[in-house]
Amino acid sequence: MLPRISSFIASLCLCASFVAVGPATAGSYDDALTAATLDRAAELSDLLERGIDPDTADTNGNTLLILAAREGNADVVALLLKRGAKSSVQNKAGDTALMLAALKGHEVVVDRMLEAGAPVNRNGWSPLLYAAFEGHEGIVGKLLGRGANVDARAPNQSTALMLAARNGHRGVVEALVKAGADISLVNENGLTAAAWARENKNTDIAEYLESRAPAAARQRVEAKPDSGKRKMKVLIE
Repeated sequence: MLPRISSFIASLCLCASFVAVGPATAGSYDDALTAATLDRAAELSDLLERGIDPDTADTNGNTLLILAAREGNADVVALLLKRGAKSSVQNKAGDTALMLAALKGHEVVVDRMLEAGAPVNRNGWSPLLYAAFEGHEGIVGKLLGRGANVDARAPNQSTALMLAARNGHRGVVEALVKAGADISLVNENGLTAAAWARENKNTDIAEYLESRAPAAARQRVEAKPDSGKRKMKVLIE
């Protein structure tokens, strides 16, 4: 009888241990997301040692790596990449860690991601398009140096050159032209980079591009009446 009682007590203890682990694991999940967001590398390292998946994600599909990259937390990014976090994962909005680092201008994080082999080319919005949109010239140069497609298209058919010209980023425009960007391409509204620059009163950029375009392509493309209402992708803040 005693052995049976002993076995019964042991089984109760085992069940109790599983009950205790549940809440701790849930808490660790939240702690990991917080640590990645708030640049707490040491805390996150401890959680990873305790078994947290380096590709843990929040309800919006933001992995620990995406959260850290978005916030510019270079040490956390380096830690996660070392622990095997996947750099190609995208969140529900379709953004990768490298894309958000490029968008936010976190150059050191971009360096870490590129060194780890994060993909620079993808269909739709890409790191280069994001960096050009915001005018991050240094990041644009790094991405081009890693083989980013200079004429890649956004869903609205805009290229990096068009986005940079539209937003008045002269340095980025010059870097893209030097890298071989096609000045004659048009977006879904029929606007070249030069025409879009002129429409947004970036006259110096428009003239710079027009002076480098073939004679047949120098004619200004008039903006459509509703061009000011074109929908641009809502970028994560």
